[in-house]
Amino acid sequence: MAKKVFVSGCFDMLHSGHVAFFEEAATHGDLYVGIGSDRTISELKGRRTVNGESERLYMIRSLKFVTDAWINKGSGLLDFEEELRELRPDIFFVNEDGYTPDKKRLCDEVGVELVVSRRVPVNGLPPRSTTALRSECRIPYRLDVAGGWLDQPYVSRFWPGAVLTISIEPDLEFNDRSGMSSSTRKKAVELWHTDIPEGDPELLARTLFCMENPPGTTYVSGSQDAIGIVFPGLNRLDYASGEYWPEKITPVHDPEVLDFIEQHLWFITLPPRDGAFNVLERTNISEDGARALAEAAEGVWDALLAKDISAFGRWYRASFEAQVAMFPLMKSRVVSETIEQYRDRALGWKLAGAGGGGYLALVSDRPVENAIRIRIRRERSV
Repeated sequence: MAKKVFVSGCFDMLHSGHVAFFEEAATHGDLYVGIGSDRTISELKGRRTVNGESERLYMIRSLKFVTDAWINKGSGLLDFEEELRELRPDIFFVNEDGYTPDKKRLCDEVGVELVVSRRVPVNGLPPRSTTALRSECRIPYRLDVAGGWLDQPYVSRFWPGAVLTISIEPDLEFNDRSGMSSSTRKKAVELWHTDIPEGDPELLARTLFCMENPPGTTYVSGSQDAIGIVFPGLNRLDYASGEYWPEKITPVHDPEVLDFIEQHLWFITLPPRDGAFNVLERTNISEDGARALAEAAEGVWDALLAKDISAFGRWYRASFEAQVAMFPLMKSRVVSETIEQYRDRALGWKLAGAGGGGYLALVSDRPVENAIRIRIRRERSV
């Protein structure tokens, strides 16, 4: 009797990469497909689908590799949980960028084998991904490397310091509310549509910052978001006490430094933070906490310029610990459990942003299985 194989995903803008994924999954047995609803995709990606759920279901059910398909009833990253428990497949088949610790825990609980795709290429066909097909928009994301929160005056007034950011190419469509400045990026798309225009990067970043924070804004988004998106490469933003905008921006475009970061950062997908979640509750902001955060950012900066992996991991972890000491809700149960899972394989860890969910970024001197790699936006050629 053939094994039952289950896959789940968005499968918007159905293309040959999806079909190859289904074909590979079907080599393990009879294939069943759970499809994310339009509502779920809107919640996770912060956008509408190109093809609605009924159209996606029709196309996927028509594929010869698929035994049956349906729209998942749930929501979030585990929107398929009810269907998985009912189907009781032998195998749950995922791509590397679809692997999450929560999926592994669920499979272990239900007694399902989790198999990660080898991404078998199709001879003669170009590689395809939904993100690539949507790549007419090249506006990057932002990663908070160290010092996050010091761009807020209510933190820096206790102790000034630096925030380190890197600009991330949109090779992946990062989930909404995931710490990658997706809300600021949406404003950039609204402002510039497809790419950041030529011009003075600081002026462009100020324009984006002002658009996101018009007069009368109750909560002002940190300027590191706009700067981190607009400025390519690695950037150090030095904030004086109580200021929204840094007094100095120091860019780093050295390819060896940027290669070093790309080679040693690994992303693990976490659930995005809930829309009602407020990380600013139960804060404990103090001079000691802000100073520790500034010192950790200084340590990360020196480690990156020296390409010192041990120091990078140590100070990266210290930056996260300093954030959590002042904003304890950043470290949820899921974040804590994921850190414990990777503690022995990583030199350091930190959330991709300061909001309490989305992606756990690991510093490691060796490959991390089933983790996502990022690509840093390099300086534009003239």
